[in-house]
Amino acid sequence: MKKIAILGSTGSIGTQTLDVVRANGDLEVVGISAGSNITLLEQQIREFHPKFAAVGDEAKAAELRDRVKDLPVKIGSGMDGMIELATMLESEILVTAIVGMIGIRPTVAAMKAGKDIALANKETLVTAGHIIMPLAEECGVQILPVDSEHSAIFQCLHGENRKEIEKLLITASGGPFRGKTRAELENVTVEQALRHPNWSMGHKITIDSATLVNKGLEVMEAKWLFGVDLDHIQVVVQPKSIIHSMVEFKDGAVMAQLGTPDMKLPIQYALYYPERRFLAGDRLDFAKLAQITFEAPDFENFHGLSLAYKAGRRGGTLPTVFNAANERAVQKFLDREIGYLTITDMIEAAMEHHTVKENPTVEEILAAEQETYDFIESRW
Repeated sequence: MKKIAILGSTGSIGTQTLDVVRANGDLEVVGISAGSNITLLEQQIREFHPKFAAVGDEAKAAELRDRVKDLPVKIGSGMDGMIELATMLESEILVTAIVGMIGIRPTVAAMKAGKDIALANKETLVTAGHIIMPLAEECGVQILPVDSEHSAIFQCLHGENRKEIEKLLITASGGPFRGKTRAELENVTVEQALRHPNWSMGHKITIDSATLVNKGLEVMEAKWLFGVDLDHIQVVVQPKSIIHSMVEFKDGAVMAQLGTPDMKLPIQYALYYPERRFLAGDRLDFAKLAQITFEAPDFENFHGLSLAYKAGRRGGTLPTVFNAANERAVQKFLDREIGYLTITDMIEAAMEHHTVKENPTVEEILAAEQETYDFIESRW
């Protein structure tokens, strides 16, 4: 019986992780957490009987304690609660399904406590990859990618020599606005941006996929996960999301991982690695598929992707500024305070305003995040 803890169990990745638990008889959920959705968290506590659960703030935690007072579960709150969850003696692996840089401290704490990480929180590596990857090696723990694209690369590299990588090819669907010009994107609505053609995801990541900012974050994350510099990471648009990513080796061979768009596959692969388990669901029918097409990404009209490459190449605290500005901009767009194209305008302005710090500590990363939030609020 493998014991797991889930940081962010009420979100898209968290709930699908629990679907994987339901489908297998040998996973035990010992800890879960939510930001504020205590109604769903209570349901999960009653179904999975974890020993510990954490909530974003103490007021919600107090309410949850009252709701589950008939159960033998401890309820924590805030960052202390997340760190307690991440370091639980009982757990073997932490699924970091939380969104945002708030995931950095619990991830660091989990690794220091000897836990493997099933990583779905891309911000951790984007902003602190220079801290996380050496720490994983020092602590002797595994970083197992849950992102569809990174899982695909991870699967392609299984049994291969990473020194023989020539290029990583990260695929993108192109989102709902593939082929559109900036003029055509001027009046995009929230509803239109949330209509992803292939994937069902949370609101924030769906908007990031529409702007291609998500692909930029994945490029920066891949740099740290696989030890490949940005000049050897290429984004390829593959509209049907059948090829999840590819690896080109020095001899010219290209290996790809294909499958239907289903996040439960990378989640399950991370939890059971290196074992493969049966997973119910649709299978590819190549006769019906007929063809798979590719395009180059549109860096001009989807400026967020080019800004991501710029941030990743410069390094230091600039990826943090890119990520933090995007987080705040996306929220403002979802709240209908700004237009769609203003998202990347805000990111670019924040990057230009920032003075980069090299090799930042966790404290300096979080300070850069707050500085970016303050800048955004002062301008918009």
